[in-house]
Amino acid sequence: MSMDFIEAMNELEREKGISKDVLFEAIEAALISSYKRNFNTAQNVRVDMNRNTGVIRVYARKLIVEEVLDSRTEISLPAAREINPHFQLEDIAEIEVTPRDFGRIAAQTAKQVVTQRIREAERGLIYNAFVDKEEDIVTGVVQRQDLRNIYIDLGKIEAALPLTELMPNEKFVHGDRIKAYITKVENTTKGPQIILSRTHPGLLKRLFELEVPEIFDGVVEIRSVAREAGFRSKIAVNSRNEEVDPVGSCVGPKGMRVQTIVGELRGEKIDIVRFSDQVDEYVANALSPSKVLEVQVFEEEKMARVIVPDYQLSLAIGIKGQNARLAAKLTGWKIDIKSESQAEQEFGREKDSSLEMHQDSVSVD
Repeated sequence: MSMDFIEAMNELEREKGISKDVLFEAIEAALISSYKRNFNTAQNVRVDMNRNTGVIRVYARKLIVEEVLDSRTEISLPAAREINPHFQLEDIAEIEVTPRDFGRIAAQTAKQVVTQRIREAERGLIYNAFVDKEEDIVTGVVQRQDLRNIYIDLGKIEAALPLTELMPNEKFVHGDRIKAYITKVENTTKGPQIILSRTHPGLLKRLFELEVPEIFDGVVEIRSVAREAGFRSKIAVNSRNEEVDPVGSCVGPKGMRVQTIVGELRGEKIDIVRFSDQVDEYVANALSPSKVLEVQVFEEEKMARVIVPDYQLSLAIGIKGQNARLAAKLTGWKIDIKSESQAEQEFGREKDSSLEMHQDSVSVD
């Protein structure tokens, strides 16, 4: 090995952060295998590579015994003492057996080892860069598609967006820029693997954090998200500052903030509701955009019976039960919705418009 090689190792340590000692040890281990393979020997050998000059030497390691049965692995005491007079029985004697043309083999082996270690180091850097972005949003460019995934170029690596993680009727072509949510970052034998999603509720949460400064600053808090991707979502927000309206902050001036998110989600409807520690109020808000007259809370069953005006029943339930289903996911409570007439017939409830509850929510199409 030349001094140029040693300098290249020093440069790799500076630029790639790969320890020079680790490289030397890896090269020496690889050279042992190369020596045994190329010279068809079963000897126990050690390879030493000088850290300053790059000179490589191969030593056969032999056990010192009284009677030699295998000359490849053993040596007699008299023969060992010709090398070093201080040797004793059961010591290990090292005898240099460096072949003449070993330099060529060493150069090829070192190149392979260094290339592999550089690749591993780069993979490690990429993994470390993205593992901290798990459960975050990334922006990339669509590269290609197969039967299972769309592959997104994130700059240093390609990420996989499973077709099952696309919203209904969502299609992308080569060159499209796309925002997606990182659900998983794994370090596999083939390198880092990044899995993306466009349907995960976390995507909606992160988009609000990007678009609403009050959320980013921690003044407004997202307490819960319920989502049926591509159709409708509900998000419950709370303010840590009484002077800041959490719903209004998310909507933004003239609805610009939430409309930006709706556009990114291809027109997905979003209901923004105010979180409340009072279950009845929270459930009423969650059923936006329908109006609620009364909420009866059953703590043991963790169920809430909601009474709505007759003309609001279908709106409260939603298409195929979607509104009620999302409200239940958002609050974590079972919700039983009754119209005012049904409640009167089943429970003898008297109609009383004064019982109409105050609701704080906004629905955006």
